[in-house]
Amino acid sequence: MKKRVTGIGGLFFKSKDPKAAKDWYNKHLGFNTDDYGCTFWTKDKEGNDCSTQWSPFKDDTKYFEPSKKEFMFNYRVENLHELLAALKEEGVTIVGKVEEYDYGKFGWILDNDGNKIELWEPIDKAFL
Repeated sequence: MKKRVTGIGGLFFKSKDPKAAKDWYNKHLGFNTDDYGCTFWTKDKEGNDCSTQWSPFKDDTKYFEPSKKEFMFNYRVENLHELLAALKEEGVTIVGKVEEYDYGKFGWILDNDGNKIELWEPIDKAFL
């Protein structure tokens, strides 16, 4: 099996006012925010462009369920379908079905504390 997690794909958290949060981070920390939050660009060890998404969500979002936490991490992975199959064999709870978009594939699991984790097989070139 290839590597499982290759990096952090995103940091998502609940906010009473996501627009105000984006504006605050833009003004005070220089985040280049848009409707979705802020995308940070880095290079992997082979020199490929890699994105990491920072996004505040409305505090009543259902997107983090079944977790009750105020945050959700997104991890970059190499082969989502293969990884989810291995995790299922290992007894990890899989949440929902894989979703595919022009910018990558997404799957969700629960960790041992019940935190929902988003796994993302990215297509970074879709953002360039």
